[in-house]
Amino acid sequence: MNNPHPPLQQIPRDILCAADYERLAPHFIATPNLAYIAGGCGDELTLAANRKAFARTQILPRLLCDVRAGHTRHELFGRSWAHPILLAPVAYQRLVHPLGELETARAAAATDTCLVSSTLASQKLEDVAPMAGAERWFQLYCQPTKAATVNLIKRAEMTGHTALVVTLDTAIKLPSRRAQEAGFALPPDVIEANLANYPIPPTTVLEPGASRVFQGVLHPADATRLQAMGVAGLIVSNHGGRALDGVPASLDVLPGIRRAVGADFPLLLDSGVRSGSDIFKALALGADAVLIGRLQVYALAVAGALGVAHLLKTLREELEVCMAQAGCATLADIGPDNIFRFNDEARSC
Repeated sequence: MNNPHPPLQQIPRDILCAADYERLAPHFIATPNLAYIAGGCGDELTLAANRKAFARTQILPRLLCDVRAGHTRHELFGRSWAHPILLAPVAYQRLVHPLGELETARAAAATDTCLVSSTLASQKLEDVAPMAGAERWFQLYCQPTKAATVNLIKRAEMTGHTALVVTLDTAIKLPSRRAQEAGFALPPDVIEANLANYPIPPTTVLEPGASRVFQGVLHPADATRLQAMGVAGLIVSNHGGRALDGVPASLDVLPGIRRAVGADFPLLLDSGVRSGSDIFKALALGADAVLIGRLQVYALAVAGALGVAHLLKTLREELEVCMAQAGCATLADIGPDNIFRFNDEARSC
């Protein structure tokens, strides 16, 4: 894998906040691999928009609030959760650590965190699942053949995954320009382990003049349609700016989706989260929980399972600090009244 430095056996002293893992990542991840992980698609407009959305969303502090009994526990999908942070499905984690997803699973188990395993993981789900905690989900990319898709679902069920996350927003995926310019290519020993034993599907024969691009579904169904179809919840996400460039930031569309599906329908947010204060902002604007993507890979590269566990602990503590200063003893206390968004306020004046 040719990473610049192997993962450390301890947390570096200069890790003072969750975002510091991103700062240190270039010292532990080979340049082409980092370009693939950190990059977005196209001109990376959406990648930048995700962070700008959090930057222009500010937290309003409250005074004289009793938060001595504060905690981050909550109920979601009929289960009790210690905190509202999940590890997003990130592919090919052996790009940054020899054990990849196995180490991430250990961290999830140690911190009572739900791990969402990727179809494109570089370790088989049968090996990852026993190391994860009791709450583990499987992210599904529908395969070219129905038989392979059904088999993946059965394997997830047999290994104790409690939910299926079906990804709809990347029917077409092109390499990022940043990754192409850096010469990124998957090393021979980093494979899509979950798909290794499935036969290669036959090549699709198209009619003369037909387009290979438009054979896919380009837009995910909207939130209310999926809700009507009976899904248990939705993840508001633009795939971390890696799907279609130029779409809005996930945080910006979150309030509208919350209004569309109602107050009680589970919504999770993904894309752009880098701190506990970001988590607070997402919860205030309508999310029930958030998923952490790139940060988990950076922490894995820096210090393996210990790094990911420390990252999760740090994010939770940063969230607790925000809650205390905003006068919110529980997650249920967090709402739109805790947020100031400059653009929204300016338009109303």
